[in-house]
Amino acid sequence: MTSTLTISDLTKRFGEVAALTGVSLTVAPGERVALLGHNGAGKSTLMKVILGLIPATGGKVTICDAAPGSAAARRAVAYLPENAAFHPALTGLEQIRHYLALRGESPALAMGLLEKVGLAQAARRRIGTYSKGMRQRVGLAQALIGHPRLLVLDEPTSGLDPVSRREFYALLDDLAAKGASILLSSHALTEVEARTDRIVILSKGRMVAEGSLPDLRRRANLPVALHVTARNGYAPEIARALPNAILVDGALHMTCPQSAKLETLGRIAGLGDKVADLDVLPPSLEDLYAHFSQGAAQ
Repeated sequence: MTSTLTISDLTKRFGEVAALTGVSLTVAPGERVALLGHNGAGKSTLMKVILGLIPATGGKVTICDAAPGSAAARRAVAYLPENAAFHPALTGLEQIRHYLALRGESPALAMGLLEKVGLAQAARRRIGTYSKGMRQRVGLAQALIGHPRLLVLDEPTSGLDPVSRREFYALLDDLAAKGASILLSSHALTEVEARTDRIVILSKGRMVAEGSLPDLRRRANLPVALHVTARNGYAPEIARALPNAILVDGALHMTCPQSAKLETLGRIAGLGDKVADLDVLPPSLEDLYAHFSQGAAQ
């Protein structure tokens, strides 16, 4: 399968400062890739190179086999910034009609785009009355003009309430299912953890980790957390059976290496009905992000 986005040994320098060094990445059709990194890690620079806003110093980037900034690449790529801004006096419908006309598309498509992002009921309201979540939906409707093959999203859910975030990701899931590639930069690690196929971590302009969540967990080999809830009166006995556990309010908390997980679970299972409940917590994306970022800093 031909990749929608291909980045090979990308380097970008600003004078003596290396903003990106040796970054290589592919994004396949229908794939959702999260781009993570602290401020200054190189995420914004990478997105600007992909969008053709700044040239690369070295390496190669192609979008659907076209160079960034070319007419073919611009047709294939859509971008949604963290804070989408529109004229407050225009209605959502007027704004999308305007963008359709600029792209050479029929303004009659505007209502369909607004329906797709859940703004049909507010289409004739002025954007100045919209919440931030609604403005982000206008931005996504704009981004969907022309059926882009690659969506580049910069902190797209920043400032959205939980319901709006869930609806936003549901829409992205639908777009990916229809073949759109998604590259998403975010600091909201918890929501990204469940909503992406692959994760890329940048640190100081270098890609320090890349893979699916299970891949990164295997590579990091961080301990697993276990929370054991004892039935009434059995907490001390369970604590003796699990000497590494810490007893807090009737529950026992412990960690174990990945290699000892099955053996530890077997010991807990052997306690039978003395155990009321058991939670097994693998390393979260936040744990993995800290692990790989700190490792790169050393």
